[in-house]
Amino acid sequence: MSKSLQEITSLLTQFRDARDWAQFHDSKNLALALSIEAAELNELFLWKKESESDEVNKEKLKEELADVFAYALLLADKHDLDVIQIVKDKVAKNAAKYPVDKAKGTAKKYNEL
Repeated sequence: MSKSLQEITSLLTQFRDARDWAQFHDSKNLALALSIEAAELNELFLWKKESESDEVNKEKLKEELADVFAYALLLADKHDLDVIQIVKDKVAKNAAKYPVDKAKGTAKKYNEL
């Protein structure tokens, strides 16, 4: 994991541990919290026209994205996952499923290409 991600994860775990919240941070609850925060992120765009979606409140966007990233990092940390490596692995897997010559410019799912 990169030094920056390690520092952020360490900051999050120190914050959590100072408050004795690790007891609540089992995998299920971290996944639920991540999902709830992602829903709160989606709420920023709810009922906006597509043309208005880029006019989101940037401060609220930063806060909700930070919450999503925080819970994702805590869940990865709980399972000793290297976030950078798992993202690289997923990009490689998706590259095989979505070759440029078939997927470029289309939103079709891999099994429809």
